[in-house]
Amino acid sequence: GFAYGKTGQRDEALGVIKRLDEISQTKHVPPQEKAIIYIGLNDKDKAFTYLEETYKEKFSALVGIAVDPLFDNLRSDPRYAIFVQRLNLTP
Repeated sequence: GFAYGKTGQRDEALGVIKRLDEISQTKHVPPQEKAIIYIGLNDKDKAFTYLEETYKEKFSALVGIAVDPLFDNLRSDPRYAIFVQRLNLTP
């Protein structure tokens, strides 16, 4: 989904989100998965919405947000620094 978003294939990226919604009816889907797709789509508002859900779930993979290049396009957003500080990480 992230790759679809980054390459301008919006409908395909949204299709992956729809599929995740379907899967989530029977299995847990970490909200970070949707956040990553929205990052690819450059929809920062929705990305931060799902990152907040990820934070509430205490999903351990979230610690990578400070160093993973996947999150690069969020770094210029003021919400990013606040979010990383809440995790006690250094942006």
